[in-house]
Amino acid sequence: METVYPGPLQRLLFVLNPISGDIDKSQLRDTIAAYCAERGRQAEFFDTAGKQDLEYLRQLLAAPTPPDAVFAAGGDGTVSMVAEALAGSSVPLGILPLGSGNGLAKDLAIPLALPDALALTWQHHVRELDTLRVGGRFTVHLADMGFNARVVKRFAEGGVRGPGAYVRIATQEYGSYQPGTYHIETEHENWQGEAFMLTIANANTFGSNVVINPDRELDDGQFEICLIAPFPGRALPGLLYRLYTSDFDSSDYTRRLSCHRARITVPGASEVLVQLDGEPYMLACPVEISLQPRSLRVLVPPATAAVAPPRL
Repeated sequence: METVYPGPLQRLLFVLNPISGDIDKSQLRDTIAAYCAERGRQAEFFDTAGKQDLEYLRQLLAAPTPPDAVFAAGGDGTVSMVAEALAGSSVPLGILPLGSGNGLAKDLAIPLALPDALALTWQHHVRELDTLRVGGRFTVHLADMGFNARVVKRFAEGGVRGPGAYVRIATQEYGSYQPGTYHIETEHENWQGEAFMLTIANANTFGSNVVINPDRELDDGQFEICLIAPFPGRALPGLLYRLYTSDFDSSDYTRRLSCHRARITVPGASEVLVQLDGEPYMLACPVEISLQPRSLRVLVPPATAAVAPPRL
């Protein structure tokens, strides 16, 4: 992989989500401003409000002199929103992982501690990532249908954030959940059957540290559809063990389809619940999925810049 070495980043825009995760952010702006000032960087700020954030951010980026980099300070939803605004441009994305899961940051080996993540303003390389369109919507990390999408929807509707709330909801949903039937068409094959969960994976790992798509890269020019078939309760411990130890393919209840494009149909349904980078949406069915190769530039720690394999 060719490593991109950017010039000095002087003017930085920080997009702050005040409600992500279960983290006190009352001093966040002052901490970032002081860190940048000490190193001769200019810090500017944009606070998300939950409505029209993408449109407002795009207006800021359309200025005659855009920032040298934009940092998303929040969870996976905030990161995805900023990534969508930057995709296709030369301005790189930085990540300050301050959410409940921080899945993309974990896959890119970005430090979870704020002082260490802020070091990306000073020392970094740029990695060019693939992005996806799922039902016309942008995603850079993971999307899914089925069990996890249902849990994420309830989590988003609740007033409590953090990993504990997610685990509690997942435990409540597991007993009553009924798997769905899906029809998948890719450029290589067709598949139809029941699935407990179906993940559209550009990356590897959920914020919960479940490894749904091991040994794949964010810039390999393809994505995977990772299927977990319905399973008896007695199989759950073994399945969870495999998901937490990067052993997805060894289970009798798992399968992966690699592709560049796909169409997913839920028989008899006009729309389907889909989780995209931590946010739930109802999308028209069938759901078309396409890949935009190396369309997003992301700041990563220097040690991780050479991890990705050559493009196939």
